[in-house]
Amino acid sequence: MIDLAFRVAVPGDVTALHRLIESAYRGESARQGWSHEADILDGQRTDAVELSGIIDDPAQLMLMAHDGDRLVGCVRLVDEGEGVVYLGMLSIDPTLQAGGLGRRLMAEAEDAARTRFGATRMRMTVIKSRHELIAWYERRGYALTGAEEPFPVDDEKFGLPRRLDLVFVVLEKGLAPS
Repeated sequence: MIDLAFRVAVPGDVTALHRLIESAYRGESARQGWSHEADILDGQRTDAVELSGIIDDPAQLMLMAHDGDRLVGCVRLVDEGEGVVYLGMLSIDPTLQAGGLGRRLMAEAEDAARTRFGATRMRMTVIKSRHELIAWYERRGYALTGAEEPFPVDDEKFGLPRRLDLVFVVLEKGLAPS
């Protein structure tokens, strides 16, 4: 079992975060894991400018999971106000997926959302066609809300869609007080 240590990202972590997130979501390296978007999106998932903005924003944090000196996972939290925190960019090293790291990082993210932002509810969006990933989140207590949000198909910053019918579904989970 991997011995995980968690911490909040700082500016010096941008390069390692970028490498991890891109490897988990895009290209051939992502295909080593099960939760990639490589079949529906090309191009980038994020960039150094976006990651730096997340780190510098007091209403956001990027939680990192390390095994020793190796970055093995990360997740973005955004305080949306009124007790709601958005969870995004959950990334696990593709060579380590399906080993329980995602569950452990999600639990740590939910704790951080409660303690750092006073969250009572977590919200996320997932591309609607990613049924296996949606089912994974549902097993973690997240529920589809029935709401959908458009995917920014015309903005290369979010990737280059291989199809134009992409849409996000919204999932939420209530968080019990810690």
